[in-house]
Amino acid sequence: QVRDRLKQQVIEMTEKFPGFRPGLAILQVGNRDDSNLYINMKLKAAAEIGISANHIKLPNTATEADVLKCIASLNADPAVHGFIVQLPLDSNKPINTEKITNAVAPEKDVDGLSSINAGKLSRGDLGDCFIPCTPKGCMELIRQTGVQVAGKRAVVIGRSKIVGAPMHDLLLWNNATVTTCHSKTSTLAEEVGKADILVVAAGRAEMVKGEWIKPGAIVIDCGINHVPDSTKASGKRVVGDVAYSSAKEKASFITPVPGGVGPMTVAMLMQSTVESAQRFLEKFQPGKWSIQYNQLTLKMPVPSDIEISQSCVPKPIDQVAKEVGLFPDEVEPYGQTKAKVQLSVLKRLQNQPDGKYVVVTGITPTPLGEGKSTTTVGLVQALGAHLHQNVFACVRQPSQGPTFGIKGGAAGGGYCQVVPMEEFNLHLTGDIHAITAANNLVAAAIDARMFHELTQSDQALYNRLVPSVNGVRKFSDIQIRRLQKLGINKTDPMALTKEEVNAFVRLDIDPSTITWQRVLDTNDRFLRKITIGQSVTEKGFSRTAQFDITVSSEIMAVLALADGLEDMKKRFGRMVVACSKKGQPVTADDLGVTGALAVLMKDAIKPNLMQTLEGTPVFVHAGPFANIAHGNSSVLADKIALKLVGKDGFVVTEAGFGADIGMEKFFNIKCRYSGLRPHVVVLVATVRALKMHGGGPAVTAGVPLPKEYTEENLQLVAKGCSNLNKQIQNARMFGVPVVVAVNAFKTDTKAELALVVQHAKEAGAFDAVECSHWAEGGKGALALARAVQRASQAPSNFRFLYNVELPVVDKIRLIAQQVYGAKDIELLPEAQEKVAVYTKQGFGNLPICMAKTHLSLSHDPEQKGAPTGFVLPIRDIRASVGAGFLYPLVGTMSTMPGLPTRPCFYDIDLDPVSGEVNGLF
Repeated sequence: QVRDRLKQQVIEMTEKFPGFRPGLAILQVGNRDDSNLYINMKLKAAAEIGISANHIKLPNTATEADVLKCIASLNADPAVHGFIVQLPLDSNKPINTEKITNAVAPEKDVDGLSSINAGKLSRGDLGDCFIPCTPKGCMELIRQTGVQVAGKRAVVIGRSKIVGAPMHDLLLWNNATVTTCHSKTSTLAEEVGKADILVVAAGRAEMVKGEWIKPGAIVIDCGINHVPDSTKASGKRVVGDVAYSSAKEKASFITPVPGGVGPMTVAMLMQSTVESAQRFLEKFQPGKWSIQYNQLTLKMPVPSDIEISQSCVPKPIDQVAKEVGLFPDEVEPYGQTKAKVQLSVLKRLQNQPDGKYVVVTGITPTPLGEGKSTTTVGLVQALGAHLHQNVFACVRQPSQGPTFGIKGGAAGGGYCQVVPMEEFNLHLTGDIHAITAANNLVAAAIDARMFHELTQSDQALYNRLVPSVNGVRKFSDIQIRRLQKLGINKTDPMALTKEEVNAFVRLDIDPSTITWQRVLDTNDRFLRKITIGQSVTEKGFSRTAQFDITVSSEIMAVLALADGLEDMKKRFGRMVVACSKKGQPVTADDLGVTGALAVLMKDAIKPNLMQTLEGTPVFVHAGPFANIAHGNSSVLADKIALKLVGKDGFVVTEAGFGADIGMEKFFNIKCRYSGLRPHVVVLVATVRALKMHGGGPAVTAGVPLPKEYTEENLQLVAKGCSNLNKQIQNARMFGVPVVVAVNAFKTDTKAELALVVQHAKEAGAFDAVECSHWAEGGKGALALARAVQRASQAPSNFRFLYNVELPVVDKIRLIAQQVYGAKDIELLPEAQEKVAVYTKQGFGNLPICMAKTHLSLSHDPEQKGAPTGFVLPIRDIRASVGAGFLYPLVGTMSTMPGLPTRPCFYDIDLDPVSGEVNGLF
């Protein structure tokens, strides 16, 4: 009856909440036969009822720490509603059983063995605790008799924590008069004779005699004992604690052994699990986060970003992790406000449907930027803290170069920030430093290899590359891969011919073809061109080289596009650093450095978890350049976030620069490799930028804005909307609905903002709304959030701009004509040569990553609006083979920025008393 009732309740749950099932976990240590038998009974019952049961088996070598770690993981798993530890613990290591049972979360302790549940039971809080399954089953059997418990005299024989003691409490709080007896009770027969209800759990075969029992008593026998019986094949039979044959003559009801209390105990375990699932549903809606949002205290005028950030008290990062459904063993805290997230979460959530995918981009910006990061944060704060949707922001990690240079930080601004902003803008968890180390290891390996090849014979090189250790030579795995690449299918180092040794040891790098540079995460213009190798120890081997800024390293682009450790390692191995004198590409794998790079980057590949001012979660991960790379945060962060938010949630990510650059690369490169499909484009526009595109004076960082930007000028705005219209067309070209976010500044007039909204809608935007999130936080982006919700329900027929199988020149031409508005392209001689080289080397089918100015749709930063009829010059083409794209260079650009006359660091200081950062950004 109980099982049938529970089965119906589970059906009703799953009908009301599709995809939901009560979950039971059974943790076993060791391999005892009796435990295996009991667990199989429980698993069978769970399957019959419709409960999702999971049996976790630890070896008998498991330590107490092993068991506690497993318990912590199950406590944190929202899919587990009931959780039992099968006793006894069969380990050859000392384990404190009470410590183990008390480690189970009380709200999941369906065995009712924790001290908290036992305490609540003894206190009479029957509606707020779990009761041990055997006493609970006994009470259910007593109720089935129809006899009222209240006022009856009950005797319990046994005082164990599992049966006797809780049975006493249960009968007492059901208003029976209860006496507990045990092996030391001198008048046991006399006490039994007084009992209207007798529960025996002493563990002694047929201890209670039939003649002791009061006529008409209810007898519940919980004992399981083995006694000799020559008539049985096993030589023994199972009996209870009560002499059944004589007792049944006097009792009105009696439970047989076996087959009485045992099955009811299992049924009550199932009932408690279903009850726990019902409590979970009352408290948490499946797929809906229970999250604590921070209340903003808005001030006018809006204080500085650092003042706002430091006035906020962020939630502990482990709380943020728990709120979004991450388990403790999936999170590696770095202090109180940031943490790494393990990639294993993807495997755990592999069957979870993805949420809605939103990309924030912008019109062609002024040098000051138009607030994409601020809008990204404002949108997620509105969706989360105000509309109570599951929502994640996924943003890039900023480089320290711009942070200390002219741009400042990138945590957003005003009341829309990732916090703490000083943590976000500086070292974070050290990912960029890991990239610096990995990149420079490759650079050192290149020059060292050339030096050693110039100064040693083939045999000397071979002896050092494949040394004899204890008289044995052995190729490493990476050396085997090099041999296979050379077509040498040998694994015995002694079997190579002289010609094969020569091919193996000589990379024969042509110094003029080296494309791999050293990097540093600081703006330093004097490292743009340097001479290396000037020490006398380098024996005259010197060459011209340069430093780039770290975020321009191909290793950063690989980090952003990899979908796991294995993929990252393969991409590292494919990175081309130079060509041999015969024109063959030389890779990181050829240098033997791939494994070392993976080791250096093993932690950097894990996304960084932070939060916004209003307490919504943020992944900060990767920060590739938006010109020579694709300018988007990591694929892995997006994938994990999409699983965590669930099918009705939102993931909002940002694409660098304007839609013609960051968004185009987001679609054609990032989405191509990730397999993810976006639902909505949010296009950020400002009156300031549109006035610039309409013919307004130049906007320069650090210089006050001309009056044209601070006074109403509808004509300039209307003329500048040509750029807005073109960027809306660019987004719609990919088949995705566009919502325009008009980021309002205090100098904008209502008429100007309304004009932008009108133009955007007429140009084909799904919707266009004014936003005031910088001054109001998520509240100021509510209209945007609702528009994004509506747009996410509209049809999205996403498509790529080009097929990668097209010739390189055709792919470049398509981007130039369709996205930029160019009439045609012109490849300069160096670019033409590279097309031929890369096509011959097999790289012609890679996507294209255009490296051009972000200040114009054209190659000329002075051409504003939406220029047409121009010919786009392609100066050179380079390859990031590991990352997986070719990047044509349009015009000249530096990958090592310089410091301005007055860098941001003039305003940065540290309070020596409080340790707080002052004046940052």
